[in-house]
Amino acid sequence: MEIVRPTLLLDKETCLRNIARMAEKAKAKNLDFCPHFKTHQSAIIGEWFREFGISAITVSSVQMAQYFARNGWTDITIALPVNILEIDQINQLASGINLNLLVENKESLVFLDKFIKFQAGIYIEIDTGYNRTGVAAHKTNLVDGLLEIVKNNKLLDFKGFLSHTGHTYQASSRHDIFNHHFDALLKMRSLKNRYKKDWPNLKLSLGDTPSASICDNFDGIDELRPGNFIFYDLMQYKLGTCKFEDIALRLVCPVIARHASRNEVIIYGGAIHTSKDSIINIDGKELYGQVIINQNGQKILLDERNYLHKLSQEHGIIKVTYKDFNSFKVGDLVEIVPVHSCLTANLMGSYLTSDGEYIPTIRQA
Repeated sequence: MEIVRPTLLLDKETCLRNIARMAEKAKAKNLDFCPHFKTHQSAIIGEWFREFGISAITVSSVQMAQYFARNGWTDITIALPVNILEIDQINQLASGINLNLLVENKESLVFLDKFIKFQAGIYIEIDTGYNRTGVAAHKTNLVDGLLEIVKNNKLLDFKGFLSHTGHTYQASSRHDIFNHHFDALLKMRSLKNRYKKDWPNLKLSLGDTPSASICDNFDGIDELRPGNFIFYDLMQYKLGTCKFEDIALRLVCPVIARHASRNEVIIYGGAIHTSKDSIINIDGKELYGQVIINQNGQKILLDERNYLHKLSQEHGIIKVTYKDFNSFKVGDLVEIVPVHSCLTANLMGSYLTSDGEYIPTIRQA
């Protein structure tokens, strides 16, 4: 397939290696592995997980759950606080698959108690420090109130406590990741110890890629739900949670202009392709992607002084060193290593694999 516009290139071999590594780690730690499919959002890529014995998955929306249910997945956790406006769709899903829902407030659970029509698993979301959604681990009075509602409804099956330690993505070092993870372990285990007498089968579920990748202590945890690990990205590489060769995605973009007076190269590939997530480069500047060029048939990763430094809707501006400026020609294809692979994949909506296979995502379904 000839590439003439921004195209997301996917290294299947790297993906399979990343999946195998995480599946093996979960097995070695005696953890259920319920990978988050919001990263790749593709039925075809989802099938790659089956090769490693995966039968239960996590998604981030009812729509995504419907998509993967249509493609044969029958054990799905929606890791987003339940949206009561989608109760009809939730009931339809629960009628045909093992569906787990996430709650963190009484209002939503009272609504479910009244309107759920089929058996559904219930996880209570716990905020372990990310401060996005979830019940603070020490607010057991709120947990007690939620469990009282669940206990009195035969269609609601309490599964346990679920948390996303998302603040590991903002860590300044690997040491910070270990600290955030250990703090989450203590908070989650305290809840298990408090409630296991009345709910002996309750599970503890954690799901961030940084800690899943580098931490070894999962004592008391029952389930692992990372998602980004299948692709990784520059953010993960900078955090020290993966090697550069573990990054499976490249956004291939045409060079459409050069401006020697500014040492800038313009590519067809902007914010609608990469997202506006950034990290800080070695010069303290915002970096939206690193650059790989093709020289005489050899791919070369340029250093961080050659970087995607500005984005508009369709345009990307690469800041280039004087010595590397002439390595770019109008009509060349350059590869951009994304900062955040989840958002880049979502925006692009499809992949071209290293084997030349076209793979659509839910956006193209």
